[in-house]
Amino acid sequence: MNQTTNSILMIRPVAFRMNEQTVVNNYYQKGLKDLLPTTVNAKAQEEFDTLVKKLQIVGVNVIVVDDTLDSDTPDSVFPNNWISFHENGDVVLYPMFAENRRAERREDILDILEDNGFVINEIMDYTTAEEDSFYLEGTGSVVLDRENGKAYCALSPRADEELFIEFCEDFEYSPILFEAFQTVEGERKLIYHTNVMLCIGDTFAVICSDAIDDKKERKMVLDSLRGDGKEIILITEAQLNSFAGNMLEVLGADDRRYLVMSTAAYQSLTKKQIAQLEEHLTILHSSLETIEACGGGSARCMMAEIFLPIED
Repeated sequence: MNQTTNSILMIRPVAFRMNEQTVVNNYYQKGLKDLLPTTVNAKAQEEFDTLVKKLQIVGVNVIVVDDTLDSDTPDSVFPNNWISFHENGDVVLYPMFAENRRAERREDILDILEDNGFVINEIMDYTTAEEDSFYLEGTGSVVLDRENGKAYCALSPRADEELFIEFCEDFEYSPILFEAFQTVEGERKLIYHTNVMLCIGDTFAVICSDAIDDKKERKMVLDSLRGDGKEIILITEAQLNSFAGNMLEVLGADDRRYLVMSTAAYQSLTKKQIAQLEEHLTILHSSLETIEACGGGSARCMMAEIFLPIED
């Protein structure tokens, strides 16, 4: 299986704001109290459009779908939490922690993908777990090493162990389970999504191993990545807070590889880290300060990778 794809789904926000339902365990959300909601949304749209344009310029196939005002979906800009697309034609729908995020799941998006030539064979739907208050938020909760058949998951209120194991069994991934923490007002609290502290590329992995407090778990994760031949690029918790773990490798024109991140993430990296990454691919960064502050997510969260087969 391929680790990277040329096609991604992105949802353009129409009523973006800080989501009061997610702030309870997403400690990256800060809000911008001095800005009007319309200004926040306009800034988020501008950041979104700029990132899309940068991706398209280098040859990434971006399927942009506009969010609608039919329901209250302030986090719709982060589609990777509710859906994932797989090489065998499977689409996965995931159970979401915040009630207002569940309205992000839209059937018409699947129709749009089929209109764009993608083949959908089966829909795997885990969303009934919401009724029992169990959640697994897509490739936010689960970071996939597709090539090596491994799935990494930092357990949290948004990543249930049993659901994760079920997903791994259904898709034949070996589960790598651990807990990851961040310091919030002097306390160690669980990081809400794995993909803010771990990015797995084709030939490298960016990880904040300091977030894994248990030494055995930390060693297990690092040994697993090294064992698969990944060059490990370590980031600090301060860099994690600038979303330096929230990156995604994509393919551009002529299969050229790009690592997509926010400008804040890029500016937090050291010259040595940038040089390490540039040995593997080209860095593409874009300012996402409004989306990061209010949404508590960054570049990786905005892109749902499409691995679906294409119609002959």
